[in-house]
Amino acid sequence: MMKASDLFVKALENEGVEYVFGIPGEENLDFLDSLKNSKIKLILTRHEQGAAFMAATYGRMTGKAGVCLATLGPGATNFVTSAAYAQLGAMPMLMITGQKPINSSKQGRFQIVDIVRMMEPLTKSSKQIVNGGMIPSLVRDGFRLAEEERPGAVHLELPEDVATEEVADWHIFPVNKAYRPDADECALDEAKTMIEASKRPLVLIGAGANRKKLFQPLQEFINKTGIPFFNTQMGKGVVSCENPLFLGTAALSDGDMVHRAVAMADLIINVGHDVVEKPPFFMYKGGQRVIHINFNSAKVDEVYFPQLEVVGDIANSITVLTQKLNNKLNNKVGDMLEVREKIKHTIHDLDNDDSFPMLPQRIVSDTRKALDKDAIIALDNGMYKIWFARHYHTYLPNTVLLDNALATMGAGLPSAMMCALLYPNRQVMAVCGDGGFMMNSQEIETAVRLGLNLVVLIVTDSAYGMIRWKQEGQGLKDFGLEYNNPDFVKYADSYGAAGHKVKTADEFIPLIHACFEKGGVHIIDAPIDYRENKKLFPEQLKNA
Repeated sequence: MMKASDLFVKALENEGVEYVFGIPGEENLDFLDSLKNSKIKLILTRHEQGAAFMAATYGRMTGKAGVCLATLGPGATNFVTSAAYAQLGAMPMLMITGQKPINSSKQGRFQIVDIVRMMEPLTKSSKQIVNGGMIPSLVRDGFRLAEEERPGAVHLELPEDVATEEVADWHIFPVNKAYRPDADECALDEAKTMIEASKRPLVLIGAGANRKKLFQPLQEFINKTGIPFFNTQMGKGVVSCENPLFLGTAALSDGDMVHRAVAMADLIINVGHDVVEKPPFFMYKGGQRVIHINFNSAKVDEVYFPQLEVVGDIANSITVLTQKLNNKLNNKVGDMLEVREKIKHTIHDLDNDDSFPMLPQRIVSDTRKALDKDAIIALDNGMYKIWFARHYHTYLPNTVLLDNALATMGAGLPSAMMCALLYPNRQVMAVCGDGGFMMNSQEIETAVRLGLNLVVLIVTDSAYGMIRWKQEGQGLKDFGLEYNNPDFVKYADSYGAAGHKVKTADEFIPLIHACFEKGGVHIIDAPIDYRENKKLFPEQLKNA
């Protein structure tokens, strides 16, 4: 005989779970008690949203589903944004929520919300556990669903009375490795023919390519063929920016500078395209042919309709295609590489500007100079995200974490905390706007309590800057987007972290160095001057 909550924890251990992030409640006290005797570590957070952001980032970085815990009602509803974040961002995550007894309850409808139905449109699967004996199969299937392509969120609800059941007959299901099928040989041969026939091919690296180990296969493909490449925001780092064939990042949907090279291309080799990302709109007017190389077939819409689909394991598809192609193709890509030089000159022209408050270009450039090549920055959502997406150089996969799917504010700090927990010997920085930081700033207490080494950079403009930029771009009056901030230095000190305020541009890099050298949690308040945002309007980009 085994108590159902003990069986649940045993099933999690079988999956190799290291952490459970969350806030328990009355309805999952039995689960909490079972967790007490487990090798799994409970990470108690200050808000359920922060817990689930951490769990999702664990999934993003490891490929294994992160696990988070909340009680019923308001605890579970606080998971909603994070569930959508994981689901749209393709991050494997298992959410566990409590519920009142389902066989008998003396509290009527107190706190009862149909969480299972609420989570259904936000997850790959949402189920209530009605029998303790079902726990091992539901947990195994939940992890399978969360982790297989396309990854996402799964929800299991454990009612209070089910958690206390004694289970007589139970079986833990082994975790078996699943192998992805290879692409059809005919599709690879047709891709080879299309590539060899093209005069100006171009590789686009999307979010799906950042989920698996594609660094080496893609680098070999690009180097052998001499085909230039660019990436989406969530495809940053799959191939190093140091490669001379790298053109840049498509940081905007329309009119961005890298789109000049797209307009020149006659063939787009789209590796790891993910429909959640705003696409560089190359489908409706350029006339380019498109090869879709991905785990799954393409979802056709107005801006994406490839002429050839190579469906299967991406790494294997790229490897086989590299072997089939000649060493160097008869391409005319020199004009594309000229675009690269123009882009570099334009986006870095103010890297050394001494004005204060600092310009975005200087903040991004100095942050890159101050950090190691394998440092991880987790971007929250705001205007600075576009500047970092275009200007910040990446050398390794998953060293720039940004959300270009749900594009939610408040995820940057918890995501960085997760990375600091996973990689204690690497530099980790959260980059937040003052608006996004305040949405989950209470998690600074969690970071201090966990003893993390973490630098939090807050770029402050006392406004919702991205919406202000959109407001200006639509010719509307500046209205309704300004607010006041606390003293971030005192705010940091109140949590036991170290607070700093940048007062000149020249002190920014030395301050970052000093924070990492000292260790612990540091908050840097860096005022930003967003007058350069007007350069990101499509008409300005076309003239750059």
